[in-house]
Amino acid sequence: MTPRYSIIMPLYNKAPYVRKALESVSVQTYRAFELIIVDDGSTDESLNIVNDFVRKSERMKELTKERVCVISQPNSGVAAARNRGMKESRGEYLCFLDADDWWEPTFLEEMDKLIQEYPDAGLYATNYVYYKTGKTHVALKFKRGYMNYSEAYLHSDAMPAWTGAVCMPRKVFDEMGGFPVGIKLGEDFLLWAKTALHYKIAFCEKALAYYNNDVPASLRATRNLHKTEHHMLFHLDEIEQEIALLQDRERQADWRMLLDKLRISGLLDYWLSDEYHAAAEAELAKVDWTKQPKSAKAQYKKPIWLLKAQRQVMQIGSFYKQKLIKLIND
Repeated sequence: MTPRYSIIMPLYNKAPYVRKALESVSVQTYRAFELIIVDDGSTDESLNIVNDFVRKSERMKELTKERVCVISQPNSGVAAARNRGMKESRGEYLCFLDADDWWEPTFLEEMDKLIQEYPDAGLYATNYVYYKTGKTHVALKFKRGYMNYSEAYLHSDAMPAWTGAVCMPRKVFDEMGGFPVGIKLGEDFLLWAKTALHYKIAFCEKALAYYNNDVPASLRATRNLHKTEHHMLFHLDEIEQEIALLQDRERQADWRMLLDKLRISGLLDYWLSDEYHAAAEAELAKVDWTKQPKSAKAQYKKPIWLLKAQRQVMQIGSFYKQKLIKLIND
């Protein structure tokens, strides 16, 4: 029997977290799913933990061997791992859960309700929870229904579609070409944005997924400045080309405002870098500054030495703040 949902879990050195992710899958109230785990060249105990859990979990034992698949491959990046998982999967709908995040038991059940309610959407998203040092807050405040992705992103500090809280029809994933291989930061944004330009996005207001921000910096994709070829902010031209084809001028304007917002907020560290300053300058030249608040432009007018000093002070303050919170919670 072909499962309705394929859950794809990329895995790379997440030994302290992967068991919780697997447990959240194993207790799903909706059971017509398969789980595809793609170990992307882990060098810690991640793969052993996965195999042990799959072998011993009573809830996992309820699933046939065909519905739990563990694949190992040389380290190729999260986009390639997810795409590999998709190729090995059979479900009509694809869900993506990273090995350090987790779901509520009703995640798939509520997704199925959303799909039945909005059958023509190209992407389904639920609300989600940020988790850090034992504290949580719900990411979004949108109502149930179709989402205007660009407008929602413009007026929110959180991603309106986060990878651990989405479901995508296989046919749409194929049409959009999957996750762009080679992009290490923002590969998901590029796929969701491209999808949103062609399809409706349906949103469930219930917070059903947990975005784990407690992962150490050494295991985060954002820990260092990526080369420009690996960062989505230097690959927005394809999205720009899609925007140019829109007939709705207001929608075009929203999308361009969104890309400008992302450039302004995401390129500062590159602007401050000797190695990548010129590349950041070229991207910032694409921003329509006449539609931005004066404060946005002002930060890029400050002397670089001053910006670097301010950045360093903020980072030191944030580090000790998190240390103090953790100490109090422990």
